[in-house]
Amino acid sequence: MSILKVLRQIVQDVSTAPDLNAVLAITVGRVQKAMQTEVCSVFLHNQDTARYVLRATHGLNPEAVGKVSLSPDEGIVGLVAKRAEPINLEDAFMHPSFHYIDAIGEDLFHAFLGVPIMHQRKVLGVLVVQQRDKRRFDESEEAFLVTLSAQLAGIIAHAHATGSMQTESLDGAPSEIRKDIRYDGVAAASGVVIGEIVVASIPADLDSVVDRDAEDIEQEKADLKRALVAVRKDISEVSKNLAGRISKDENALFDVYLRMLDDNALPSEIYAKIDQGSWAQGALREVILEHVRTFAAMDDPYLSERSTDIKDLGKRILQHLQEDMGDRQTVYPENAVLLADELTPAMLGLVPDGKLSGLISVTGSGNSHAAILARSMGIPTVMGVVDLPFRRLEGERVIVDGYSGRIYVNPSTELVQAFSRIVIDEQIVADELKELRDLPAITKDGYRLPLWVNTGLAADVGRSLEQGAEGIGLYRTEIPFMIRDSFPSEQEQIESYRTQLEAFAPRPVTMRTLDIGGDKALPYFPIEEENPSLGWRGIRVTLDHPEIFMVQVRAMLRASEGLDNLRIMLPMVTSVSEVEEALRQIDRALAELKEEGYKIKKPPVGVMIEVPAAVYQTRRFARLVDFISVGSNDLTQYLLAVDRNNPRVAGLYASYHPAVLKALDFIVHEAHKERKHVSICGEIAADPGGALLLMAMGYDVLSVNANNLPKIKYAIRNVSFSRARQLLLSVRSLHDAEEIHQELRQSLKAFGLSRLTRPMIPEQKKH
Repeated sequence: MSILKVLRQIVQDVSTAPDLNAVLAITVGRVQKAMQTEVCSVFLHNQDTARYVLRATHGLNPEAVGKVSLSPDEGIVGLVAKRAEPINLEDAFMHPSFHYIDAIGEDLFHAFLGVPIMHQRKVLGVLVVQQRDKRRFDESEEAFLVTLSAQLAGIIAHAHATGSMQTESLDGAPSEIRKDIRYDGVAAASGVVIGEIVVASIPADLDSVVDRDAEDIEQEKADLKRALVAVRKDISEVSKNLAGRISKDENALFDVYLRMLDDNALPSEIYAKIDQGSWAQGALREVILEHVRTFAAMDDPYLSERSTDIKDLGKRILQHLQEDMGDRQTVYPENAVLLADELTPAMLGLVPDGKLSGLISVTGSGNSHAAILARSMGIPTVMGVVDLPFRRLEGERVIVDGYSGRIYVNPSTELVQAFSRIVIDEQIVADELKELRDLPAITKDGYRLPLWVNTGLAADVGRSLEQGAEGIGLYRTEIPFMIRDSFPSEQEQIESYRTQLEAFAPRPVTMRTLDIGGDKALPYFPIEEENPSLGWRGIRVTLDHPEIFMVQVRAMLRASEGLDNLRIMLPMVTSVSEVEEALRQIDRALAELKEEGYKIKKPPVGVMIEVPAAVYQTRRFARLVDFISVGSNDLTQYLLAVDRNNPRVAGLYASYHPAVLKALDFIVHEAHKERKHVSICGEIAADPGGALLLMAMGYDVLSVNANNLPKIKYAIRNVSFSRARQLLLSVRSLHDAEEIHQELRQSLKAFGLSRLTRPMIPEQKKH
């Protein structure tokens, strides 16, 4: 078997392991066999003791597991961890760092090869192989172990993280519940909330079933028994109905299903789990997925494919179990924090009014529909918390920090008090800022800056007007498309757009044409690409589908009849030809509608500057269109080559990176050379420091989320334009995003605006 095939097999086996102990046991066994060595061991770093603990071994004394540990300054294992590089020795006994431990039983083994297990620049542990003979492991063996270590690092990190709700004693057994366990994700909606987790499950989805103790074991067993009876009946009826249409061999599969449901087969294992205290759905998930993993790992193709049959059977049982829940619905606490493997808008609707205080999603991005909805509703949200053991968190207390994209499970009293002060301060500031609703955003020396809002939902209208919005700088038209099962008709779009236009008339409403692709997909129009951010999205999609574009433009124009406050904006443009083609189609739609008798004025048309290619064509675009708008979020991620929705690199996403600020400065000056109006929508405009910089650069309008608008207005009203210009000049001389960020914090403090800045979050170590 080739090395690559061995690697794939080991990684596949490990990735389906149920917990960390299983990951480690599989690893040492498979590596020892693949390399034909006499010993393979794994030492993992213990955060509490700062020592490397023997957690699994094949070849050393098994009784030493969990009892033997080394500091980074002890032994060759410690040296591997300290240097974060492999050490390959012919005779470990002769090395000055060799540290003899009698209990471990390694006095027979001379050859030593140890490689660090690295994840996100941290040494998680050390993977070691040993042999009796005095010899150096050859280059191919070392390369194999290094490659395997790199592959295993993420799996081990995830297994370690999802098992970290409890501290572990040295032998790996759970001891006490840990406090202040921090998990990092992506900040999707700002704010802080302290609440209680409610896990949202997807119907008939085994993977999303949560861990929960049985309140009544006999009731759970009775529920399972009814579900089993119902599934046996379903299978028997299907088998009978298909008997004359499929072969005997194919029909025999149903007999296999029924044998699996025999009381002495799968059900006995599930009942045993319930007797141990698990509720029926959790017991079912554990048993079924264990069998799925076992069959999937088999070499025989026929047996391997049976894993699909077992999972299908499990889903059938789960469906009946969930139906049998009847009136035993989820109880939502007053401060419910909804947690899901993948949040959907429908899940948000499950929570009773007034009880939803925060949102957490294991997967998903800051641009998902659920995240956009959360921002609109002002609910603190963290997405992409990939290491979160969501099944085990039902009922746990949690702090959601929507500013930094972090959550803290089982927070200590001290941490709760610290974040409680932030929550109180936020509410005080929000109450005071309500008084600014009808006042203009005008500086102390008389410079006026209009503040518009970003919208996409019908509910945004009232909230935006309550905050004193002077217009809409970005209406995300894709939102009404996302919440449907098919493309909306022209009439349906007219009704949606008219609501926005009428509510804000005579104030301007900027409607962005359909911006799908990337991480914004329509369920009925899937776009699958290896690199969607650089793929078929925005104007590229609509120009390729003029039938979609024309219907939308016609709907916008018809919705604006008699109001004349519409502005149309084209997203993701990269070339003059795209703009010219879109303008031709808009003119054509306008001409058609006039021929049909509609009295419609041509609205201003603009483009969004979101990619580097567009930055350097700003002036050319300005000659073609009526206004320019900057989408700073996408522009920042494209300039920095950082996917802000990827937790691994989200920390590199910096709105105040000097390159980003230079690009923003360049855009506004290029557009103004053609005397064109320039607006900006994005996170930088929603930050008080960023808003002052953009005002100083000369942006004509800032468009922000309705919840952030009062803070921005307060900042502008309490600073002079001349001081904002001085701040911009000071920032231009700095060369690092963090330096710029600190300069802004200090300046806002000097301006008396420190209460508007992002709160100082108590720093806690990650799990």
